[in-house]
Amino acid sequence: MLDLSGFEYVSFDCYGTLIDWESGILGYLRPLLHSKNRDATDAEILSLYSEFEPRQQGQPYRSYREILAALVRDFANNFNFQVSDEADNGLAESIRNWAPFPDTVSALARLKSRYKLAVLSNIDDDLFALTAPKLGVEFDCVVTAQQVQSYKPSLRNFETLRQRLPIEKERLLHVAESLYHDVVPAHSLGIATVWVNRRQGRVAATKLVAAQPDLEVLTVGELADLAFRHS
Repeated sequence: MLDLSGFEYVSFDCYGTLIDWESGILGYLRPLLHSKNRDATDAEILSLYSEFEPRQQGQPYRSYREILAALVRDFANNFNFQVSDEADNGLAESIRNWAPFPDTVSALARLKSRYKLAVLSNIDDDLFALTAPKLGVEFDCVVTAQQVQSYKPSLRNFETLRQRLPIEKERLLHVAESLYHDVVPAHSLGIATVWVNRRQGRVAATKLVAAQPDLEVLTVGELADLAFRHS
């Protein structure tokens, strides 16, 4: 069992870990496909998303709004229909309605009483500003892709987080749902990781890759339980 007493900062991926982004993604793309008389299961939509997003983020940096617009066009191309500029922008605009997982707010409040908290997210500053009030805590550090001008799994994002925190890396614990975006790169830098396995064997919106997290939990609430159980 990972000793959770030795950490000063806990950093989180946001979308997929704290925020139920798959419900948000499906809530926008499912009706769009239906309006174009295209049929796809939730698993098919999420599987395609997990392919399209890294491909777009691997290109020269663009804002996440632009990434999401490109993803909508990817779906349109895949299912052979046209989309308007308004539809392109709709996925990004829907972020204002994306909700935290049921365990998120209470778990963050508990963890905040013991650790300093940070966010490391593949997002734009203005889009995270729509989400931040829903999380119920004030974060001690927020690093976005917009600030770094790159997307995880780029090591630059993690190195920027490290530079902004006044601690040694051994005092940082990174928590994320995505093995691809977070656990693998953090592990490569010697940062301890917790995998929040919200996918539990099903198809998800993030790539499934081999990784070695230091701890696996099913929810952030479970992580909070462990932090206080072993205090």
